[in-house]
Order: sequence, then C-alpha cells, then structure tokens
Amino acid sequence: MKFTLSWLKDHLDTDATAEQVAERLTAIGLEVEGIDDPAAKLAPFLIARILTAAPHPQADKLQILSVDAGGPEPLQVVCGAPNARAGLVGVFGAPGTYVPGIDVTLKVAAIRGVESRGMMCSARELLLSDAHDGILELADDAPVGTSYADYAQLSDPVIDVAITPNRQDCMGVRGIARDLAAAGLGTLKSLIVPTIKPAFPCPIAIRTDDPDGCPALYGRVVRGVANGAAPDWMARRLTAVGQRPISALVDITNYVMLDHGRPLHVYDLAKLQGGLVARKAAAGETLTALNGRDYALTPAMTVIADDTTVHDIGGIMGGLHSGVSADTTDIVVECAWFEPTTIARTGQALALTSDARTRFERGVDPQFLDDGLAIATDLIRQICGGEASDVVRAGTPPEGIRVIAHDPTLCLRLAGMAVPPDRQRRILTALGFGVDAAWNVRVPSWRRDIDGPADLVEEVVRIEGLDMLESTPLPRVDGVAQPTATPVQLLERRVRRTAAARGMNEAVTWSFIAQAEADAFGGGAWALTNPISEALKIMRPSMLPGLLSAAKRNADRGAATIRLFEVGRRYLGDGERATLGFVLMGDRARRDWRDGKPATFDAYDAKAEALALLAAAGVPVDRLQVMAAVSPVYHPGRSATLRLGPKTILAEFGELHPATARAMGLDGSAVAGEIYLDAVPQKRGTGPVRPGFAPPALQPVRRDFAFVVAPTLIADDLVRAVRGADKTAIVDARIFDRFVLPDGDLSVAVEVTLQPNDKSFTDADLTMIADKVVAAATKVGAKLR
Repeated sequence: MKFTLSWLKDHLDTDATAEQVAERLTAIGLEVEGIDDPAAKLAPFLIARILTAAPHPQADKLQILSVDAGGPEPLQVVCGAPNARAGLVGVFGAPGTYVPGIDVTLKVAAIRGVESRGMMCSARELLLSDAHDGILELADDAPVGTSYADYAQLSDPVIDVAITPNRQDCMGVRGIARDLAAAGLGTLKSLIVPTIKPAFPCPIAIRTDDPDGCPALYGRVVRGVANGAAPDWMARRLTAVGQRPISALVDITNYVMLDHGRPLHVYDLAKLQGGLVARKAAAGETLTALNGRDYALTPAMTVIADDTTVHDIGGIMGGLHSGVSADTTDIVVECAWFEPTTIARTGQALALTSDARTRFERGVDPQFLDDGLAIATDLIRQICGGEASDVVRAGTPPEGIRVIAHDPTLCLRLAGMAVPPDRQRRILTALGFGVDAAWNVRVPSWRRDIDGPADLVEEVVRIEGLDMLESTPLPRVDGVAQPTATPVQLLERRVRRTAAARGMNEAVTWSFIAQAEADAFGGGAWALTNPISEALKIMRPSMLPGLLSAAKRNADRGAATIRLFEVGRRYLGDGERATLGFVLMGDRARRDWRDGKPATFDAYDAKAEALALLAAAGVPVDRLQVMAAVSPVYHPGRSATLRLGPKTILAEFGELHPATARAMGLDGSAVAGEIYLDAVPQKRGTGPVRPGFAPPALQPVRRDFAFVVAPTLIADDLVRAVRGADKTAIVDARIFDRFVLPDGDLSVAVEVTLQPNDKSFTDADLTMIADKVVAAATKVGAKLR
C-alpha cells in the first residue's frame, strides 16, 4: 500500500515528517518497506529555455539546440524530440546527471559528430508519466535556472507500507490515518460524505441473483459526463503510487479505492443491454477483461452482467466491452460487496490478480457502500460534470458489527503490560471501537479481523507500544537444566556439522517445487491448492530438486566447484521423512601441472560422503551392504544404495541419470545422494552409543590377497565374504587394486587386517586364516591368483 505524505494529511492533521510517520507506523505493526522522495531523484534537473534550434548537418531527425539553463553561457544540446523549438521552456539535465527513466548518467558526448552537453528531458525520462513523444513543455513564465522539482512541487514523499492480510482496514489511506491518530501522531479529520440530490430516477434495473457471492449491489446512473483527463493533483498522486492515469472516470474509481479501500466500477451505459445483475456465470461463458485477456468462466464464479452479456468478473476486473472511453457521456457507477471466499477462489482459478481483488478477498467495509458511492459520484460531478440519478440498492450487505465483552485486566494477564483502563478506552475509541460503561466493545464494520477479547488486547498493546513491554525472565527450575533436544534433532545436528566439516555448504531451499521438477523425481504425492506460484506447487518428494536448482544457479554464475547439502524433509504419501541431501558438481580439484586438467566428481566421491555422514549418525558402516540403486533418478551403472540388511535403505547415491540432468537444465554431469535419517536406527536404552575406545596391546598384521573374479561379481560381496571368514581375527578388509586380465576377467586385490588379541599370530595361525579367506572368497566365485 503506497501513499504520499500530502495524501495522508488530507485525513490526518499532523506536522509529522515522512520519517516520523514511517517510524510510528512500524512501531504499531504496519511495517514500512521504504520511503521514496521524487524530489530527491529530480533535484539536479533545471528549468531551461531553448534559445535556438538548427538542423543537424548529419541527421535529418536531430536538431542542434542552444539552451539557457541559467548559467553564464548557453549550452549546446543535440536533441531528437519533434517538439523541440526556439522559445520552448522545458527540463534540462546537465552532464553528470542521472536520468531515472532511462537509467543513464549523462556525459558530454559527440552525436553524429556534434558535441552535446546535456539533455532536454521527456516526462517518461523523469518518471512523471509514460509520455515520451517529445520533451516536457512548461509554462513560458517558468523561472529559468531554478530547480524543476521545486517548481513542480514534487517534494511529496511516497511511503510504502506492507499490509498484512488481517489489516484490511489499512488498504486505504484513511485507515492508515486512523491508526496514526490513535498512536498520537495527529488528529483524524472528520470524513465529509457529500449529499447527492438525485436529478432523475435511475433508468435501469439493478439486482443481485447471487446473494451468497454478492449480497449487495448498489448503483446509479450519471449522465452528461465529459471523460477527459483527471486533474493534475489526482494524476500526480496516482502516478506517485504506481497507478497509470487512464481517464478521469477510471482514475476517480482508482482514487476512491486507494483513498478509502473501497473498490468501485463504472460502465458505459450506452454499451449495456438492459440493467445490471450479479449472478453466477453460466457454463461456457467467457469475458475479455480490461487487461485484454480472455477468461473462461465457470458456474462457481460471480459475475456482473446485463440482460445478454457478462461485463465484469465480480470484484476482480471489469470487461473490455463495457469500459468507458473518451466518447462516453452516460455511465453506471457500481458499488458492491462481494463475499471474500468467492473472490479468492475465483481469482485463484483464473490466475487473475488486481487491486480490487486484493481488497475484496481480505474483506472491505460492508457498511461503506452508500458513502463510497456518494464520494465517487461527487468527484465525478466535480471533474466530469453531469447529473446523478437516485441510488438503486439491491440486496443487503452484512452488518459486520459485533459486540465483545472485554475485561481491562486481560492486558496484563495476556500481554504482560499494565495499561490503565482509561487509556485502553481512549485507544479503542480512537480506533473506531465503541466502548460502554460495562466494557461492552462494539467492533466497527471495517475491522473484520476482530473476533474476541484477545484481539482487543492486541490493539491496545500495539498502539501503547511494544517497546513499553517490560522484559520479565521466565522462572527457572532449580538444579541442572536437562537437555531439550530430541534424538532426531541431535541426529540432524551431528550430520549437519559433519557435512559442513567435510567442506560442503549448507543450503536452505523451498519445500515446494514445480510440477516438472517433481515429475523428474517420480512425481509428488502432495500438491498445494493455493500455491505462491506454479513454480512452488508440489511438496518435494526428494531433497535433490531444490539443491540441483541452487547448484545450477551457482554454476551459471561461474562457480567452478559446487558442494551443497541440506537437512530437511521429503514429503511422501505416508508422511514426512527427515533427510540429508547433497550435490557435488563441477571440479573436485583444480587442474595442475601433473595432468593438466581438473578432476571431476564421480560416484565414489558421493559414496565417500554418504559413508562419512552415516558414520557420524552412528551407523555401523562396516556392516553396510552396497546394493543397486532403486531410483531412476540415478545412472543405473554408476549409483548404489547403502543398506542395513536387504530391506533397510539408509542412503542412495551416485551420478545423476542424463535424463534427470536434462530435466533440471544442468550442463555436464553431477553426483548426488540422500541420507534417509528416518531410517537410521536409534540407540536403545541409555548409555553411550558405542563402547569407549581401548587400543589393542598388539600390533595388527596385514596380508594381501589377489583374486581372479568375473566382471559381473559385486565387489562388496567379495569384501563381505573375506571379512566374515574369521570374525575374531579379521577386523577390516578393503580393495586396493583392480585391473582387467587379457581374458576379460578381473584381478582384484584385497588388503586384510588381522588383529591379535592376547598373543601374536604364529605362522600356523596365519596359514589357517588365509585358508579361511580363500575358501570364503571361493564361495562367491573368486579364485586365488
């Protein structure tokens, strides 16, 4: 919600500056996102007069101007504006001036061989309007050499406030002024609602056939209007807050909407066939809206129509067919109240947003229909002329007024702030609430968010000031504090620290992804009915889509090595699953003189990360089985799972399948993995997770075995067989060499670590253990070389 300081002062009698207003608004819960002063942007621009205008010798559409900007000597400017001529007074930017409309800082330059020392500016270049067909023309008596911003009275700061969905009353300038007055920053001016004496009966019928979607539809006819441009004061204010001035009639409705939070609509009476009716759309009906797009309507949507055609998506956007134009002379002014849920669902279904929808779906004041219609009609008569009919009121708006029994002591009990009852009464009264002697509080119709006494306490506390709340420590139980982290939280903490210690960077991505991304990972089980955008619609079935998108953004910006991880939740059909995901992309090591090219990540790098993270989680990694991957996301020959038994999958890792990489828009290969933290077995009972380390008294013995195996043998099967050959003596086994034999078989070398316990191994002991190793390897298809 944007407004100018002068606009605010139409409703609030105050001498406060924009900075003081912003500070107070933020203090009472209306966060100010920024203050923009147009005068500061245009301070360097001066009023200047063109003394002479001569054709450019090298370009037919350019002129060489001699410009008086108040300096000792005229300045030479090359200009292509068609209206540039001797005697014209306009706005001049000297070299070194930043032009906001074109994002350029001026400098002395040669244009087609002729030096130009500055620029005569158009309205668009100064961000004053969209007009750019010529330089801005000022009155002949404008003082040359003085500041244009001062001359045009542009020193009117624009304040941008972030309105939360519960504060629909502050979607208009008057509502914001009311809050500031209650906070002591001024006095709220009385609202003057004009009395419109009807000149004739309304010539058209107005009714509502959809009391659920549109309980009330008010309207009147104004005939004999002249739809020209809006007055300068209104156009300036609308432009300042980002609204493009269109025509007087349209600008008036936009102004009333921003001023009072009351959307209205005007129709060209000559384009209507019969009266206006609010009804449900018929199946197959369509509408070309004012934005030029066609919308297919459904019977669940409320529309405004005449006897033959739909003219308005109720409460959201009008139709192009019945919009007013420069030739319009007779109009219908419509002021309705739409049920917020209907508006929200229609807007979502059509993916159509507007300022009117934003207000209606939050809930506008249901008791402001007559006043809003009167204010708009009065502005129309003042600016466009004409005479108004009487008002036709179809339906009845909800009363919107509730009475809540309030206890002043709740302020201390609920908020911890002692506010005297008289002060509470003054605050609530200033906000528009009615308070009787028995503390029965009458909620105003514009405060749809107030439901009970706790809401009244919130109003009092925010106006009184949260900075007045005393800091009170919570009581502490005697003794040593007990740990509060759950086993799952402790597990996540360990793996998070381990991942960071191994050189990966933690990322935090959205829990929602696009449908296409979900499809690349097998589809999502859960979809949002009201997503922020289509790109954030599906709850992620994997941690990898968000991480891969983040990795791609880093790669696109030149990152050579990408190591990302994230701890979060996957959302599957049977619930949420705690997971750690990681992605490795780019160069594992930079190129150097030894091989001249960088080393890239492969599936074994992903395996190393997975094993390290599982070890940090307390998993006995020496007992894990390496089996084939189950997800089509990974390359079938360069991926695997880590399991405790054949059914308990603790991790999946590997190189991404080329189809997955293409779906995510990746150039080149990437390796990734997921640690399924929910599958990690928790320790039983109390005590340490693993016994304390006791170093053996005797040194270990290492023996190497070389086996001939078929290329189809899984290496993990061989290692597990060797390790299990003698569980007492063999403490470790690992593959350290592999090469292809001439006949196509493989030679695989295994290092076996033997640990003596109470006495050293004899030769006979080592021979017996070696025989056991060879026998165990033979059972899985290996043959000693």
